[in-house]
This record gives sequence, structure tokens and C-alpha cells, in this order.
Amino acid sequence: MNIISLFAGAGGLDLGFEKAGFKTIWANEYDKEIWETFEKNFQKTTLDRRSIVNIPSNEIPQTLGLIGGPPCQSWSEAGKSRGIDDHRGQLFFEFVRVLRDKKPLFFLAENVSGMLAPRHEEALENIKNHFIDSGYNLSFKLLNAHDYNVPQDRKRIFFIGFRKDLNITFEFPKEFSNKRFLKDVIFDLKDSAISAKEKNYTNGDNCIIDNHEYMIGGFSSMYMSRNRVRSWDEPSFTIQAGGRHAPLHPHAPKMQFVEQNKRIFVPSKEHLYRRLSIRECARIQTFPDTHKFYYKNLTARYKMVGNAVPPNLGYYLAKKIYENLNKIYSDESLPSNSIYHINDMNVALNQTAQI
Repeated sequence: MNIISLFAGAGGLDLGFEKAGFKTIWANEYDKEIWETFEKNFQKTTLDRRSIVNIPSNEIPQTLGLIGGPPCQSWSEAGKSRGIDDHRGQLFFEFVRVLRDKKPLFFLAENVSGMLAPRHEEALENIKNHFIDSGYNLSFKLLNAHDYNVPQDRKRIFFIGFRKDLNITFEFPKEFSNKRFLKDVIFDLKDSAISAKEKNYTNGDNCIIDNHEYMIGGFSSMYMSRNRVRSWDEPSFTIQAGGRHAPLHPHAPKMQFVEQNKRIFVPSKEHLYRRLSIRECARIQTFPDTHKFYYKNLTARYKMVGNAVPPNLGYYLAKKIYENLNKIYSDESLPSNSIYHINDMNVALNQTAQI
């Protein structure tokens, strides 16, 4: 089943959807530092490098599904939280524009939990109404990736909708009772990471495993204001888009409390503290080791992985979407001219979907 991907980034959401049986035929990403990574990992996908603002809808392929995560910085709790007043927040409406013009069977949009802040309440309701007014039954929920086979605490909101004529209301999958922790995904990498070169240029040629290098440099007073170490038997902190704020490796002890908003590395054990490597962050995000990241400076890669939707989380959402669609299109009681039949959607390249 063909889909298109907006604000694709390094392709975490696309990996999850492909595992569930979908195929990304066209993607859009404007950040030039990501292009090589996406194109080499998704060689059968056409990547449009223009800003979505400059791409007319008639130049975007017809599709059965639309997925994406519009830029989240303007909604972030860690940023200025200007929300919809920021041009990046307004890119949500570009997603809506494509949705209205292409009219796919379903869509999925992801964003940060900061969007739920009271000061954004009116803007959030506005966005919800845009999805509903576009002709979709909307489901909306805050999810923690740790509940879906991802070894980190990562709360994000998801908008998922099916076209109203399908009479489907998406129900989010149940949370997993069994959880994954740091020891389950990065313990085997603990002794093989290497540091970046000066000014955090890649030292990748010397990595035993692709991208298994970590950022060097000092830590800000803000970073040192709280503990940044999770133990092996805990989930990771959220993998962020900034390398300087990457969590510390679990082989170090928890940081020592000094006073409010001030912690230090445990004396005599300072040598144990290092940031998680790029590959460790990728595994925590549930990227497979076969998904290689391309960059010159490590800052670009931390940004790629931190902005991604964890593929495992994407997979469980995509799997549920797939099951909903499969249930409809396997219904032999529907007449051949029914609005439910894909042949009448004129959205796949050959007017059929291989479900």
C-alpha cells in the first residue's frame, strides 16, 4: 500500500510503516544535512528536497496514506513555545493543505507533548478542527514510546484520522505490559564506542559498528542541574535532537546532588561519564543497525535521530491502521462500485492496493 511522507527526517516513521506493509513512494525533507541519510536508506523512494511551502499539491503523487511530523521546535517545552505563531508551527497547515488536496484514506501526524500546554489550547483545537473539517474522523492521544517496545521515556502526541466515508474511528493499540530497558538494547556496545575528533567531526572510519561514536566537549550549567544518568534496568531519558543534551551512558553512577539545580559527577569516577554514542541513541530509538547515518559533524546526526519517531512505535500504529483498512477491503459483501473499494479511489499508481 503506497503512502507519502512529509517532514520525513531520517525515516523513523517510514521504517515503522514499511515493516507493517506500507511503501513510501514519495517523501519530502528540506534539511540538507538529512538528504544523504534518507536517500541511501530508502533507495526506492523519491525524495523531494524542496520546502513543502514551495511544492504545489499537483506535483505530489496520489496516495492511500499521508504520514509525517511537522517541525516541533516551536511547540517544545524546552524552547520558546511560540507554537502556531512561529512559522515552523504554521507548517502544520501545509500538512493539512496536502491532506485536503490529495484526500488519502488515512493520515498520521506526530508532534511534541508541549503542544498540550494550556497556552496552546486554542491553537490545538484549531488544528483538530482543521483535520475534522478536511473530512476525517480524528483520533488524538498522548503516547509514551516506552509503552510500545521502545526503551526510553518519550511522550509525543499523535493525530490519526480515516476519511469519513470509510466509517472508521481509529483506536490506539493497547500498551505493552512487558517493557524494554537500556540493558536490552545497548549493553553489547558498552566497550566499543569511540570519541569524535576535534570540534566533533566524525571519527567514523574507526568505528567497529557504524556511527558508534560520541560527542565530546563540556556540559552546561543547565545540563548539570539534574541527573542525566539512567541505570541499565531503566528506560533511557528522551533522546533529544541536540547532541550536547544527549543522556549519559548507564555505566556511570547517578550524578551526585549538591544543591537545588546543581549536580556533579561522582568524584574519582569522572572518567566513566560520557554521552551516549550515535549508534546507542539510534538503538534506543529502535533504528536497526542496518540504518546508517551520514554526516560530517556529529551534531547533525544527533539531530536526525532525536527528531525521529521511534520505528517500533510507528510500526504498532501502522499495523493497527493496516488492520483497519484490510478489514474493509476484504469485505466481499461490498458492491464493486462502493466508495470503499480502492479501484474507485484513483490513488494508487495502478488503481489497486496490495493489501
